Amino acid sequence: MYKKDFIKKAATKAEMSEAQMDKALGAIIDSITEALAEGEKVQLTGFGTFSVSERSAREGRNPATGEPIQIPAKKVPSFKAGKSLKDTVNDE
Repeated sequence: MYKKDFIKKAATKAEMSEAQMDKALGAIIDSITEALAEGEKVQLTGFGTFSVSERSAREGRNPATGEPIQIPAKKVPSFKAGKSLKDTVNDE
C-alpha cells in the first residue's frame, strides 16, 4: 500500500477529507521523526514502539576489491511491533 492509498483508506475510516488526513499524517510522521532525532522513544500502545538503536563501528570488505574498509558507527531507527499488532497480523 502506498501513502496515497493509505491516506484514502484512513480518511474514509475517520470521516475526514483526504487533504485533512494528508495533513494529519504529515504531522504524525514529523512528530515521530523529531522525537527520534532527539533520542526519545515513541510508544503507541497496541501498535508498537519506535526507537533509535546504535550500530558500532566495524570492519567490512569492499565487494569489488576484497579490501578491508572501516564502516563508521551510526544510529538507525527501529520499530518493534506491539502485541495487538502482532496478534492481528498472525490471525489473518
